[in-house]
Amino acid sequence: MNDAPPKRRTRTGGRAGAANRRGKAVIEQMPWNPPVNRDHPTEPLTPEGVEAIHDGAMRILEEIGVEFLNPEAVTILKEAGCTVQGENVRMDRDFVMEWIAKAPPEFTLTPRNLDRKITVGGKNLLFGNVSSPPNYWDMKLGTKVPGTREQCRNLLKLTQYFNCIHFAGGYPVEPVDIHASVRHLDVLFDKLTLTDKVMHAYSLGRERVEDVMEMVRIAGGLTHDEFDASPRMYTNINSTSPLKHDFPMLDGWMRMARRGQGLIVTPFTLAGAMAPVTMSGAVAQSLAEALCAVVLAQVIRPGAPVAIGTFTSNVDMKSGAPAFGTPEYMRATQMTGQLCRYYKLPMRSSGVCAANVPDGQAMWETSNSLWAAVQSGTNMVYHAAGWLEGGLIASPEKFIMDCEILQQIQRYMDPDITATGVDDIALDAIKSVGNAGHFFGIQHTQDRYTTAFYQPFLSDWKNYEGWEAAGGVWTPERAHTLFGEIIKSFEAPPMDVAIREELAEFVAKRKSEGGAPTDF
Repeated sequence: MNDAPPKRRTRTGGRAGAANRRGKAVIEQMPWNPPVNRDHPTEPLTPEGVEAIHDGAMRILEEIGVEFLNPEAVTILKEAGCTVQGENVRMDRDFVMEWIAKAPPEFTLTPRNLDRKITVGGKNLLFGNVSSPPNYWDMKLGTKVPGTREQCRNLLKLTQYFNCIHFAGGYPVEPVDIHASVRHLDVLFDKLTLTDKVMHAYSLGRERVEDVMEMVRIAGGLTHDEFDASPRMYTNINSTSPLKHDFPMLDGWMRMARRGQGLIVTPFTLAGAMAPVTMSGAVAQSLAEALCAVVLAQVIRPGAPVAIGTFTSNVDMKSGAPAFGTPEYMRATQMTGQLCRYYKLPMRSSGVCAANVPDGQAMWETSNSLWAAVQSGTNMVYHAAGWLEGGLIASPEKFIMDCEILQQIQRYMDPDITATGVDDIALDAIKSVGNAGHFFGIQHTQDRYTTAFYQPFLSDWKNYEGWEAAGGVWTPERAHTLFGEIIKSFEAPPMDVAIREELAEFVAKRKSEGGAPTDF
């Protein structure tokens, strides 16, 4: 599918925020400014604890092995020196450490709008939209329903609108009204035309991955060589815990690795179900499942950009249901952060909750998850806005409520808050007020009051009487109103007309060819 000569196009796509000139009047949001986490990470493990978990992960790979349900991957690893018995692959620790050392400690992803490029790794902290729920909920419906293309498009508009969302993850809700064989074509066309942020591809077999890479290349006005020269997009794969990697995800993983695109491997290890009930055991298993995929990528293309994801939480031992935002989830995220720094690899975590509607439980569990990401030194936060019911529901109200938290985290990271210059210590201002009076009217305050503190776009800081007089509107209701106003005023980012036409032609052609198989 990549044999045809590319059509060269002008690289366009307005400056960050310019796409929503009308929509910006809906709220006064913070500018595009991916935060840098200047805090020291929380490290619950002692050095001996780090070594113990590392040793556990290495012994899993050496003594138990991981099943690779993809013959090509097995052959590649066998030729590289791994011990193979059928689909079971074992590798010794020196081999693992040698190969993962070839992965870069950070890498940059560059979308069609060059102003939206992001760096993964170091102290960079990036937030992405909710990805992959099959269901949708909003206050107008009042119940969960299977996702549609219209709902997916609206959530993509929120993804573009909010500056605190830095990359466009998977489908923000699965549009099940589009047949699975062509769903990726329609959704990627929507993503590439409604947003100009970094794109994601699902690693679900050859056709889907190849189609998405080609569409991202077209949208960027790139030659094949230009696309392959640096990461323009990324994928995320999940292991099938315990200790398996499936065929289609490995297929996409290897294709993206060969072309130098961003790679994230995230084992789905729920302690007590698919991993040991102890968090250190679950983390060790998760790392083993991730590191062997990192090795595969490096064998295929040394220096391939790779990050380790963590999705280690626990289940409710009464019902078996997944739990998120728990103390155990927070600690597992922090522990994994220590090990990612040990391996010198970037890290991905998630903003997740088990709540069914955007209520108090939803916000405290999500807040726990997001602050665990901050504390762990996470670089990419998946599902940072819009996630409900353990990933089974996407909600626009929850999306907007979460963006209030994300903006607060961004402001928390602002070095201006902790500045200690002469004007910041403000001795002259303190002297002018002395032992009486107040600081409201002095020049020092007047010069700074508009930018001194975080200003919420959703929180209501009126007292009870003022809130009641204004209609007594609860937070999800305010978010629902904003949702409607944002969608109504939304303007898509600019795209060269010829590029849009080429994308549409590609989609039509691939649909006529049947798209992608739905069975593997």
